Amino acid sequence: MKVVILQVGKTTMPAVQSLCSEYQKRLQRYVGLEITVIPDLKNTKNLRPQQVKELEGERLLKELKAGDHVLLMDEKGKEFTSRGWAQNLQKIMNGGPHRLVFVIGGAYGFSPAVYQKAQGKVALSQMTFSHQIVRALFMEQLYRAFSILNNDPYHHS
Repeated sequence: MKVVILQVGKTTMPAVQSLCSEYQKRLQRYVGLEITVIPDLKNTKNLRPQQVKELEGERLLKELKAGDHVLLMDEKGKEFTSRGWAQNLQKIMNGGPHRLVFVIGGAYGFSPAVYQKAQGKVALSQMTFSHQIVRALFMEQLYRAFSILNNDPYHHS
């Protein structure tokens, strides 16, 4: 199985990029990982947030394949403990999807079409984080989950 992180826009903060690179390197030990960046839209000043979501959504949907298990990183999604998150991932992986795709949207979130395509939504917190920061937080939690599943000493109960 391959894990794909599909994100809108490149990571522009050097500290966040450094953290993401570190966790990407660590995750390679457990799973095939691919990070796909959907380029930011240009000239959005005259667009309403809904229009931005629709245009980003079209780009995101083009990256999805039949049989993907799609989870959206969404502030209204389900929250987990780290162990619960690991168990949830194991359950999904046991279902045998070819690709497990995590989608990190842009500043305005997702279009209705993207929500319809997803099998679930996951929240890192009830707090709102920038979509840049979410990348590093999510990759750390993904690494933590795989370390739990592999009985590695990273996570302390």
